[in-house]
Amino acid sequence: MGSSILGSDDSTAMDESVDIKPENPFASSIGLSEADPKAQEREAIMLAKKAEILDACNSRDVDALIRCATTEGGLLEDALRQKAWPILLHCDKNSLSDLKPIQDLPPHTDEEQVKLDVDRSFVYYPNDLTEQEITEKKDQLEVVILKILRNYPMLCYFQGYHDIVQVFLLVLGEQLAVPAIARVSLFRIRDYMLRTLSPAIKHLELIPAILEATDPPLRQHLADIQPFFALAAALTLYAHDISEYSDISRLYDFLLAREPVVAIYLFAEIIISRKKELLDIPIDEPEMLHFTLSKLPQPLDLDGHILRAEQLFKVNPPETLPHGVWKRISRYSVLKTSRDQSQSQTVENALKLFGLQTQQLRNEERRKQALGLAWKHRRTIGSVALALLVGAASIYLRRKGLDSTIWSYVGRIQAFFL
Repeated sequence: MGSSILGSDDSTAMDESVDIKPENPFASSIGLSEADPKAQEREAIMLAKKAEILDACNSRDVDALIRCATTEGGLLEDALRQKAWPILLHCDKNSLSDLKPIQDLPPHTDEEQVKLDVDRSFVYYPNDLTEQEITEKKDQLEVVILKILRNYPMLCYFQGYHDIVQVFLLVLGEQLAVPAIARVSLFRIRDYMLRTLSPAIKHLELIPAILEATDPPLRQHLADIQPFFALAAALTLYAHDISEYSDISRLYDFLLAREPVVAIYLFAEIIISRKKELLDIPIDEPEMLHFTLSKLPQPLDLDGHILRAEQLFKVNPPETLPHGVWKRISRYSVLKTSRDQSQSQTVENALKLFGLQTQQLRNEERRKQALGLAWKHRRTIGSVALALLVGAASIYLRRKGLDSTIWSYVGRIQAFFL
């Protein structure tokens, strides 16, 4: 496993890990040989980056943390993430006093599913804990999830949410994970915690638009494939698809440092990077194309994908995507309301936006139901409308003294409707 899994009480290890002594600038736990200058140079770079990250944390320099999180190696290790992630999420100064203990709150309607998912958690990592320690981690995972759901009962749990929480629990420890997950839920994945998946589907519709703006031939090759292949990755911020702890923790460095829509651009970039592989699959084999697209490539060149996704987003920002897909994203969506990661937002504002988006979805559903009902009874509605229109026309023509032409107009009206 590439990076150590530390609890929230291991913060002292961080200060020691960035203690750069002038008399031994290349000192490290891996014991580099002086005969390996390239390795020494790389170690020196990493030590300098650790110091830069720690300085940024101590000064709460969000811009510097964003820069570190998006360059090679990200935030490097969990000891640094324990300080950096809360700052990136704007919860490092928040106390837990506004979150009530779960025993003081009524159960959430989704808790049965939570229990089922927690029971099958921690499959891939950590792999250095005893069975008893894994059981304890599962208990902590359930507590963190229930604390969020019971304090914010309007949020709907979805299968895969536990995958996200699991990563934060392992990196931050239970105490720090609670406010961090609260912020992630309200400001990054709020759209996925509504009572319908329709907002998530609209997120996925950005992928074909990004492909069309970037690589029209590839987009044409995949024209008959709906972007549902990216649903698991989008919902879980890739935690369901990445089995290496070092990879998912490093990826979260990047995702927490960037606005939420960048996670969609990352998936589009991964598709583009597999162009040759995808073009080799005939278009008359849609099942194979869908299967290939639903699996991340192995091995996963994470730093390379991150670098290219950054460039893809810069060259083709969401406002410029074709077919008006960005306009179809709700103005209350996290994709539009959480764009500036350097600015903190209030929980009250997030809850207000959640309510507005919920109402918007209800209105959309009512319109669809009304249109569906109208189409189902279109003949009856047409007959009623025709009768009303004929009656109105008759009254009008009589008042105008045009009785002789009434039935001529009636015939035209009937021809129009029938």
